[in-house]
Amino acid sequence: MENCIFCKIAGGEIPSATLYEDDDFRVILDVGPAAKGHMLILPKKHFANICEMPEELVGKAFILAKRMAEKMEKALHCDGINVLQNNHEAAGQTVFHFHIHLIPRFHKDKVGIGWKPGKLTEGDREEILRAFAEV
Repeated sequence: MENCIFCKIAGGEIPSATLYEDDDFRVILDVGPAAKGHMLILPKKHFANICEMPEELVGKAFILAKRMAEKMEKALHCDGINVLQNNHEAAGQTVFHFHIHLIPRFHKDKVGIGWKPGKLTEGDREEILRAFAEV
């Protein structure tokens, strides 16, 4: 897409701190990191979200996420890693170009990723199972 900032970064038009690059992806340091070492995996082709991507490329993206997470642990000596991928505004997506966040985590850091667990009711369970069976 012509005005997509992640397309420009992934394509090399905008400089970035690139950690890895191949024919399909560029992995960069996030300029607004949640934690030191926060990186983004960007496909070079534009896809607004995971639902628009071919399954083969989605698979490659998550294999790359695993490999980069392994390197992150070794390089940064972090205590954990969040692998985060948001789709659509309601889920927190702010740049509408598929990307995966890898966020290094350290004991007692102040990164606030989480939610208050709810309860799966019998009614919700049945409704969801029925809805999935219909699609």
